[in-house]
Amino acid sequence: MFWKRKKNMHKNPFYNQRDYIVMYVQCDNCGEVFRSHIRKSSELLSNFQGKASYILNKELIGSKCPNRINIYAEFTSSFKPLNYEINGGHFITKEMYEEYEQKEKEERE
Repeated sequence: MFWKRKKNMHKNPFYNQRDYIVMYVQCDNCGEVFRSHIRKSSELLSNFQGKASYILNKELIGSKCPNRINIYAEFTSSFKPLNYEINGGHFITKEMYEEYEQKEKEERE
């Protein structure tokens, strides 16, 4: 029997995919969901002090409301998160994002 491993959102809400870090976020105000691809080569700031090798400052604004979602994260040189903070929204799993997208698609049809 195969077990499907669930992503531990409290430990690591980021998905490391080759040249990108992918995150899935939901707005606390309107419920809109986002998938954001962060380019490792250009969207992360290099940091030369402390444990963190890279820093992410990201702001997401959706189409359903003017709420801003601010994300700050620090990563090691192997792109593992050391710590992160999100305001105005919360992280969701890839599976949750796909469920929301499927529901939206069915409602449009």
